[in-house]
Amino acid sequence: MGQNYSHLSAEERGAIMVGKARGESARQLAILLGRSPSTISRELARNGHREPSVDPRLGRPTLGYDARRAGQRARRLAHKARRLRKLHRDGALWRQVRHLLARRWSPQEVSRTLRRQHPDEPAKHVSHETIYTAIYAAPRGELRRGLVALLRQHKCARRPRGQGANRRGRMHDLPSIHDRPPEANERLL
Repeated sequence: MGQNYSHLSAEERGAIMVGKARGESARQLAILLGRSPSTISRELARNGHREPSVDPRLGRPTLGYDARRAGQRARRLAHKARRLRKLHRDGALWRQVRHLLARRWSPQEVSRTLRRQHPDEPAKHVSHETIYTAIYAAPRGELRRGLVALLRQHKCARRPRGQGANRRGRMHDLPSIHDRPPEANERLL
């Protein structure tokens, strides 16, 4: 179970099919394949896993997971056209966002303005995080430098917001309070 994700191979799908026919759980299959249990359970949910049963039309048992059918579906979806992003480089919305950024507006102000200008058109609403992502997803070079220059703080990199109040430094290797010596518990207050 490494850090990098790779798609399931035909052999792994075959092992899942055989394992499910034997009654193994998704967690057991994940250990056997060296994969995350969530990868296996998503694969089973995505490709119509059902408990083995008898097909009433054919009168024979049917498997709950078919590796061949799952592989065909995965290949078909890999080649399927993806939906364009809201802020793609050739879109009218991107031109409008760039125009407002060039007027020294912040992404938050741009987002609120678009919502006010187009209240009944959700396709023209875009969050400030989406604007930041569109800017920082640009390839390195002159194009990206020009986009970053539109921001007020001109920072080359950006960390996503988050972690709540836990953004301060953390102290590592501190002893746990549970590792107290026994005489500390015998003290009087």
